[in-house]
This record gives sequence, structure tokens and C-alpha cells, in this order.
Amino acid sequence: MNWEQLLSLKRFGDTHKRTRATQDETRLGFEVDFDRIIFSSAFRSLQDKTQVIPLSKTDFVHTRLTHSLEVSVVGRTLGRRVGKELLNRHPELKSLGYTFNDFGAIVAAACLMHDIGNPPFGHSGEKAIGEYFKTGKGLQYKSELTEKQYQDLVDFEGNANGLKIVTESKEGTPGGLRLSYATLGAFIKYPKESLPKKPTSHISDKKYGFFQSEKETFLDVVEELGMSKKQSEGIAYYRHPLAYLVEAADDICYTIIDFEDGINLGLIDEEYALEYMIKLVKDTIDIKKYHSLKHKKDRVSYLRALAIGVLINEAVDLFLAHEDEILKGTFNKALLDKCKYEAQMNDIIKISIEKIYRSNDVIEKEVAGYKIIADLLDVFVTALNNKFTGNQSNFERLVLNLLPEEYQLVKDDLYERILQTCSYVASLSDGYAIRLHKKISGNVI
Repeated sequence: MNWEQLLSLKRFGDTHKRTRATQDETRLGFEVDFDRIIFSSAFRSLQDKTQVIPLSKTDFVHTRLTHSLEVSVVGRTLGRRVGKELLNRHPELKSLGYTFNDFGAIVAAACLMHDIGNPPFGHSGEKAIGEYFKTGKGLQYKSELTEKQYQDLVDFEGNANGLKIVTESKEGTPGGLRLSYATLGAFIKYPKESLPKKPTSHISDKKYGFFQSEKETFLDVVEELGMSKKQSEGIAYYRHPLAYLVEAADDICYTIIDFEDGINLGLIDEEYALEYMIKLVKDTIDIKKYHSLKHKKDRVSYLRALAIGVLINEAVDLFLAHEDEILKGTFNKALLDKCKYEAQMNDIIKISIEKIYRSNDVIEKEVAGYKIIADLLDVFVTALNNKFTGNQSNFERLVLNLLPEEYQLVKDDLYERILQTCSYVASLSDGYAIRLHKKISGNVI
């Protein structure tokens, strides 16, 4: 892979090459990507989607939206710092007009949308959609789908749904948000289809990155970017190098900031927790300043800022040290899986799992989420299929009117009908999914 190709400014539908030298410096193409994501309805729905604590009654806890903004800030710094050194290593990029801000803008935009395809109720939302087709009523469709189409459903993946959301052509909006291909490449953490599942231990094979419905879009993007194809069964490529920075930004934020939420909510004892945080920042902490902070929230905030700074430095150093391997596709782990603070991060994640992710408050609401998602899928998939076959009931006619107009269109292909319903349910915020479920169940008028 080579950087000039990887930094492509191409957008869906372009008929001529976009060059960096002709860009408007007051609003770069990669910055346009960021703006388009910010103003999209899919991004707005993240304000009421669970990050850690579902349907929290406090105004402190992070949502998917605040998490995405924070990841984007960290990603911008990672991109700029890496980009500054890459320009020294590859001076031809300077002659083409690229600056370190381009790298920052690409990573920031990809980070901003990294959770844009995630369903309501946290990561259990993905599992709930999958379970509906694996063991629930959706199992009846298995025989009518190809193996890969069915795998898309039983392993419903927020990353693949994100690519669908930002690239899907609809009436009047060909190419979806029409983001630059460099940004799309950095966004695709798992550049493979759903089968074969986890064929190797390479980080890019951990999950999958596109549905069968977006196969042609995916191939267009990776071929334009010159991403390296794997010599393996099925469609699979090595990552765009900047995807490693997007992943690192997410890893840094969810590890440290979820932990911070747990402390501030009282789920994790402060003294016990700070012992682990201080291990990360022992070389940078100003003990005098730390002890001058009177409130727990301020002490935790100070340590969080230092920890993020330490991990940013580590991720930048690791990326630059392994640039050649990353470009060749032979770097097979997440950046922070190779860092010297891996043990400390694993300790923090272990505590978060025990004290936050498995707390009664989280589990109770995730259980409710399973029921809500399964019921919504069943009602809408059944109604669309019956409309297609002409066996629609009066109730189903009414129910379909609850769908946004673009989702009421009945597609001829069963897989596409099912997937459009999954994508719609995944687009719902936590609160709206609950309200919609109550209406359909007749529990509220």
C-alpha cells in the first residue's frame, strides 16, 4: 500500500480525479466529511444511545454521541502527530499538497462515525438482532437466504451497518453522505465479509465490515485506495493504515472514560480505582497538583486527562515504529495490544467488566432491550413480507405507516427486505425504541 493512494479524495460518483493541491484550504475535503457526519440524522440519534449505562437518569454519564465526539478529539491528535512524521518520511506527499492536518481530519471524521451503525441498548443490541435470526422467529428465513446473507443477520455487525448508513444510495441522495474514500477506508476496521468467520487471528479478521448488500461499494472503495487483498477464501483485505489510529482512539476512550464513569457513579470505589489509574500516569503526574484537588470528580478528571495523554504518546510511537508492517498488512494486532501499558489497561478493563458492564442496572436494561428489539423486528419484517406477498392484514398496514417513508418501500429481494428492517431498528435511539414498542404492544396511546 502507498500513502498517495491511501489518501484519495475521491467521492462516490466522481468522474474526474480530485487532487490535494486544488483543495480549498479554508474547508478541506476531509473536513467536509466531518461536517456531513455531524449534520446527519444517524449521528444525532447517538445522543440517546447507550455507551455504558443504559437510560441513565443522571446527566453525567456518556452516551454514544459524547463518546464519539471524545474519540474524534483523540483521533485528530493521533492523526496529526503521525501525519507530521509521515510527511518527513514521504516528502512526495508534501509536494502533492498534503499537510499533517489532512491525516488528523481523516482520522477525526472516521472516529466521529465509528459507532454510527450501532443499535440501541449498547453492544447487546447487536446480539439481540443476531439472536432473533439464530434462535428466534427469524430462523424461518434461513433456508431462503445464501450462507453469507444469513451470516450477516446472525452476526449483525454495527460496523457493517455503519458503512451501509453512510454509503447507501436513496432517492435524491446517491452515494449516501458521499464521504471521501480515504475517510471510508479509515472507518472500515474489519475489511472483510461475514464468512469465513474469524479465519485468522489477525486483528482485521476479528469481525466483518460490510453486508452483502454493500459488497460492490466496499470493493470500489478498497480498490481505489489500493488496499492489499488477502490470499484467503472470500473477500478480505488488509486494513487501511489509519484504521489502526481510529481503533486506538476508541480503545483509549472506552478504557479510560468508561472507568471514569464507573468511579463517578460510585460503582467503583475511588481509592481502589485510583490505584490502577496512577499506575498508568506515574511518570507524568504532578503529585502536588493532584492532592490540591478537593473533589473526587476533579481528581478523576485530572488522572483521566493524563492517562489519555500517555496512551496517545504510546499509540503514536507504536504506529511510527511499525509503519512498514502496517503498510504491508503484516502488523496483526491492535496498536495498544503491543503497548507497554497493556497490563495496566487490561486491569482497568477487567474491573470495568465486573463493576460496570455486569452491574444489575446494566443487565436489567439489556434484558429488556432483547425483548424490545426482537418484537420490533418480528412486527416489521412480517408486515413487509406479507405486503410483498399480498397477505397483509389491516394491523400490518397500520404498522408500516409507523416506519419512515424510505423504509416503507418493499424490496423484491427477501434479504434486502430483512436487512432494511434491521437497519431501521438499529437506527432507533434507546428511548424511541421503548416508546415504539409500547405503541405496537398497545401499552400506550
